[in-house]
Amino acid sequence: MATTMTTGGASLTPAQRRRAVLDRKGLSDKRRLATSAPTKTFYVLMAVTSMLIVFGLMMVLSSSSIVAINSGGSPWFMFGKQFMWANFGLLVLLAAYRMPYHQWHKHAKHLLWFAYGLMLVPFSPFGITINGARAWAEFGPIRFQPSEFLKIAVIIYSASLLGRRRGEVADHRRTFKPIFLVWLPAAGACMAQKDFGAAVVITVIIVAVMFIAGIPLRLIGGMASFGLAGAVVAITTSSRMQERIMSFLDLEGTREKAGYQVWQAVLSIANGGVAGVGAGEGTGKWGYVPLAHSDFIFAIIAEEFGLIGSLGVIGGFLLLAHYGIRTALGARDPFGAVLAGGITTWLCAQAIINIGGVVGVMPVTGLTLPLISYGGSSLLFTMGAVGLLLNVARNMK
Repeated sequence: MATTMTTGGASLTPAQRRRAVLDRKGLSDKRRLATSAPTKTFYVLMAVTSMLIVFGLMMVLSSSSIVAINSGGSPWFMFGKQFMWANFGLLVLLAAYRMPYHQWHKHAKHLLWFAYGLMLVPFSPFGITINGARAWAEFGPIRFQPSEFLKIAVIIYSASLLGRRRGEVADHRRTFKPIFLVWLPAAGACMAQKDFGAAVVITVIIVAVMFIAGIPLRLIGGMASFGLAGAVVAITTSSRMQERIMSFLDLEGTREKAGYQVWQAVLSIANGGVAGVGAGEGTGKWGYVPLAHSDFIFAIIAEEFGLIGSLGVIGGFLLLAHYGIRTALGARDPFGAVLAGGITTWLCAQAIINIGGVVGVMPVTGLTLPLISYGGSSLLFTMGAVGLLLNVARNMK
């Protein structure tokens, strides 16, 4: 027989008490989604990410048309593929947004192990090598990069574990050790694929989620030092990485060799000036800037829209960072806080590394500009991450 509680002469059943608690928190009993009006943070995040995606589609069309024509295809070919992936990404975004984010707790471990399994696919007969990195898998017309899924799986698992063990952050065996054991094979698999950029981003993500969760700085510093030592070893044993480092240190001296790509990107940026040469009028994409539609799309943005357009894109990521942090601080629970903080760190850190490499202030790592660059798997999983971020923002306190 159900117990009741009497308040002010009225008897409440357990279901009614649960309903009252959820009402006070502004949640739906059925899906535990917020029923109150969305906050400013939610609307800003939705607007900024939407504008970056739409602008990215426009720039993919502009920067890829010449490459597509030179390959004997339609100038709309790459744009069509990116637009298709954007539509799939929208479905993933909506699914991630609609599903109450706390339900990811029960799927976190399975997602991580599935992501580890996907990282083995590039070493199978389905794997392909692009620009020296064996980091892609190809099944007929579909090509994807497993490390993109690994990033979001690492974030969800780390947020789940650290959220559940929020009161044990000082116990390194309960928090630091399991997260370290997540990072080690994830970064190691990326390095085995010679995808140094993905390894760096995953390391930054892990450091960020540990910091947000409150793990002692001495432990975080120790892991960062271990990662730095591993990076030094990797660089000293890889001629390809050494070339990239040397071209970064002496861009002008290597402009005819390893530094050619960045040098041409800088020339395109300089050609843009303050206001740019106009949409579609850039010359860098005419074969001067390699990978102008993917890794170096920021150079085409700077040439066609100038300093104004460049600052607009950078400002978009700054807004994403600011409101992503606000989402983490206002999350209803530790899991949501770490999840939002990890996603924000991923997108903004990758943007910094990409833009830094294009303008010559950081070594080139082969990372895409999130939500903007050409790349189906990159766009799909970043849009899924945006859906999770919006989910947490919609359910803020």
